[in-house]
Amino acid sequence: MPEMRMIDVGELSLRCAIEGSGPLVILVHGFPESWYSWRHQLAPLADAGFTACAIDVRGYGGSGKPHPVEAYALAHIVGDLVGLAKALQPESPAILVGHDWGAPIVWNSALTHPEQFSAVAGLSVPFAGVPNRPFTEVFREHFTSQGKFFYQEYFQEPGVAEAEAEADPRDWVHRMMYSISGDVPPSSSWDKPLGATFLEGLPDPKPVPWLTEADLDFYEGEFRRSGFRGPLNRYRNHENDFAWLQGWKGRRIEQPALFIGGERDPATTLFGAVADPVALVKMFAPKVEGHILPGTGHWTQQEKPEEVNRLLLDWLGRLPQGH
Repeated sequence: MPEMRMIDVGELSLRCAIEGSGPLVILVHGFPESWYSWRHQLAPLADAGFTACAIDVRGYGGSGKPHPVEAYALAHIVGDLVGLAKALQPESPAILVGHDWGAPIVWNSALTHPEQFSAVAGLSVPFAGVPNRPFTEVFREHFTSQGKFFYQEYFQEPGVAEAEAEADPRDWVHRMMYSISGDVPPSSSWDKPLGATFLEGLPDPKPVPWLTEADLDFYEGEFRRSGFRGPLNRYRNHENDFAWLQGWKGRRIEQPALFIGGERDPATTLFGAVADPVALVKMFAPKVEGHILPGTGHWTQQEKPEEVNRLLLDWLGRLPQGH
């Protein structure tokens, strides 16, 4: 088991699962997850000569949980990673790896703090550069205005999604994870009218090897203790994030980069809007290597840990010395 540590990163403390010694690799999870979503990566990274540090993002698990919605803006979460890197490896920059919401967090950390982060890997969500408009405008144009359900619209009003998820955290997490995994053939379960609930129409989960009862026990315990307000507040900051990122308009990620997507992951194609996600990332991170894993859904490093570890360790091993 990794060592669990509370690290003061400035505004608050993050709970970190740390294993190994050597250059620092910070692992940043997505929604609705935890440091635990990197359980298959910690030991292999440590064995390869790295300090692997999987965090609970603010609002999750054992990390600090400020109440205000705006406390979950990207600027604050990027600040947490900068503070963590300085606390754990003050003498040299760190390497970032993120999945789902963790991917935009690490992409934009590398963009805005190139002196602090020497390389960056994003799983599931490609980097599409500094946005031209808030994402709320995009999904309201394509979904809400046409009377269609979109989960991020459903997450906007504080308290609504919290009530549904907290009624039975285990069932909610299980259904969400199963519904966008590679184990479910593409379906119309997300094609539902505006006003539907999140769980409405999602398939009944079947047992899958990458999400065991013990895994569900862990996630259930975490969310029963921490609730869903902090995690959901990340979706309520699109306007704040857009405004903050305009300071880096026209900039690209110049560090070495890695993108790993899933063939069956709706986030990898940005909900069908992008035919070639690797080519998209290359426009804004020219030193990227890209891989699309066949038959893989959204939960990249949990569904296909061996493949992800192989690609990640190969890429890390080829980074310039000292990084």
